[in-house]
Amino acid sequence: QVQLVESGGGLVQSGGSLRLSCAASESIFSVYYMAWYRQAPGKQRELVAYIKNGGNTDYADSVKGRFTISRDNAKNTVYLQMNSLKPEDTAVYYCNTLARNARWGQGTQVTVSS
Repeated sequence: QVQLVESGGGLVQSGGSLRLSCAASESIFSVYYMAWYRQAPGKQRELVAYIKNGGNTDYADSVKGRFTISRDNAKNTVYLQMNSLKPEDTAVYYCNTLARNARWGQGTQVTVSS
């Protein structure tokens, strides 16, 4: 049973925008805080943003003011709106619970050219 499916990545120029989506199984989405992570080549996976069930959010310092996480409870989907993208945002982006206790999906590649 697929639990997490990410989509929306692509190639964009510096300063551009992308919107990522993550469809989650209801058993996960309805219970846990949801989060976006990213992993750049040669680096560890890092937390980008998370959103609580009530809607409160928090962000890594590197993306504050540029990225916005949101969730649609009716669709069991979490989004990541990414604006003012920089080359250092290039990575594979994944969603999971904040506790990282769901099976990781394939992720979606985001490439920002300078």
